[in-house]
Amino acid sequence: MTYERYEAPIPAPPPPWRARLGLYWTLIRGDRPIGVLLLLWPTWWALWLAADGRPPLWILFVFTAGVWLTRSAGCVINDYADRWLDGRVARTRHRPLATGAVSTREALAVFAGLMLVAFVLVLWLNRLTIWLSLVGLFLAATYPYLKRHTYLPQVYLGMAFGWGIPMAFAAVTGEVPALAWLLYCGNILWATAYDTWYAMVDRDDDIRAGAKSTAILFGDLDLVAQGVLYVLMLLALALVGRQAGLGLAYWCGLGVAVLLVAWEFWMARRRERGACFRAFLHNNWVGAAVFAGIAGHYLLA
Repeated sequence: MTYERYEAPIPAPPPPWRARLGLYWTLIRGDRPIGVLLLLWPTWWALWLAADGRPPLWILFVFTAGVWLTRSAGCVINDYADRWLDGRVARTRHRPLATGAVSTREALAVFAGLMLVAFVLVLWLNRLTIWLSLVGLFLAATYPYLKRHTYLPQVYLGMAFGWGIPMAFAAVTGEVPALAWLLYCGNILWATAYDTWYAMVDRDDDIRAGAKSTAILFGDLDLVAQGVLYVLMLLALALVGRQAGLGLAYWCGLGVAVLLVAWEFWMARRRERGACFRAFLHNNWVGAAVFAGIAGHYLLA
């Protein structure tokens, strides 16, 4: 008896429009939500503090959607600015702009579309929030160019990532009090720290390509500098809790955040690329712990 050889049918390629959307999805890091979460937690910290634990649903929606839109737009403009660099870095060489799968004109159109939708959402809020959103647009659009000229792009990232904090207070209360700026400073320290973990992953490639970062600036003292940044960040959050009159739930959440940060240092103690990247990702739980403490305070009050 003879048998015919079975050959599996070759699957049909996806329609061109679907393949194009897939490239755009990759361009905006839709498959990697960690950046959205790292923006979302401080924004929610601010909304809950500004509204005494009860943020209006529409404002909550606008800021949550705005976080996704602006982070996605930030990824696009970052890849546009780094198209000279990404092809030389192992982790980024397959990004759509680096490979040429997406043109620079397409990328700029996607960036403009995302920022336009975000701005339309902000137009439903008060005038102070609208003016502050223009500053946020400037920060998001200019951040990617800092790594060419300064070793501190991570600090500028913290300024851009945390701008939702003063905007949230403005949207809820119509002003930006000292508490908001204290929280904003704490977030700058946090973002500088966690993005330094990220920069430590690419440090060797960045040095060869001529890019700059805090990881390169800190050199062999990177873990010491990270320790200073995290201690200052936690102290800032402690001052936030004291100034806002937050109770036991908040301090428990902050205590969990301290333990989570300590675990990051244990993970990255040998400065291995994979470990530093895991330490970066782990900051999602730090942000979640702080938010749980804030939300828990108002739930139990």
